[in-house]
Formats: sequence, C-alpha cells, structure tokens
Amino acid sequence: MARRIAENLNDLADQDMLLSRSGLEFMQDMLAGRIAGPPIGVTMGFRPIIVEDGCVIFAGTPDFSVANPMRGVHGGWYGAILDSCMACAVMTRVPRGAYYTTLEYKVNITRAIPLETEVRATGTVSHSGRSTGVATGEVRGVEDGKLYATGSTTCMIMAAG
Repeated sequence: MARRIAENLNDLADQDMLLSRSGLEFMQDMLAGRIAGPPIGVTMGFRPIIVEDGCVIFAGTPDFSVANPMRGVHGGWYGAILDSCMACAVMTRVPRGAYYTTLEYKVNITRAIPLETEVRATGTVSHSGRSTGVATGEVRGVEDGKLYATGSTTCMIMAAG
C-alpha cells in the first residue's frame, strides 16, 4: 500500500484509532499507508522509511526551503528530523491504550549539511519504562557517511483515561 499523508485534521488518526494499537503497530500502519501520516514531513522534506521495535529511521533531503541566511540548513531542520526519529522510536515501545509526548530534546550539530544532501536520521531507544522513554539519534549522510548531528530525547508516556 502506498504511503498516505493527511491533508487536514480529519485525515489524522483519532484517539480511538491511536489507543487501539500499540505504538509499534501504529507506526507500522502509518509506514504501510493504512493510517495517514502527518504533513510535517512533506513540509520539511523527510519521511520514515524503517520502523522496528525500538528503532525508527527517517530519510530526508534538506532543500532551499529550509535554508538559513548563511545559505546553510537551518538548525530547526536538524531538530525536526531528530525529534521525529527519536520520538517515533520511543513510540514503538508505547503499549496499547497509552500515548506519549516529547518532554525535551537536545541537538548537537557536528557539521553543516550541504543543501540537497540526502541523509538518514536514526532514532534508537535506550530506555522505555512505564512513564518515560529515552532515545538517542544521529543524522548521517547517505553517500558520504559523515555524522552531521546527534541528539537525545526524553518522552513522557501516559495511560489514557
């Protein structure tokens, strides 16, 4: 099935749909196109490509639309792709009947990504408990293998009710 992107709020999964699946099932359904994904990836130029238990990988190519005044990739782009892969990795550990939100995240930019450079952002869970999840992430160039940024996140996991 082809990947689907929500075009309005009604296209996004409602609370019942979200809570009826584990976070891993939800992410797998979104990747497979059974659930519409959020539009931020289209806006920012990235998308999930691999969803596994405790690990989510996004592919992205920053273009001119995310350039800063110095002709480089804006730091917010690094933050957006890292927050997405790390938080989605935590989501793969969220049990059915619960949901999560990012409490905080940190980004370390190690070098500038040249515009139009394809990268992979990998989020990996290092802790998933009853009320929190912690993950780390890295952004690497697909062709050059260079490390462009690292990150960490703490997410809060909450039972519906």
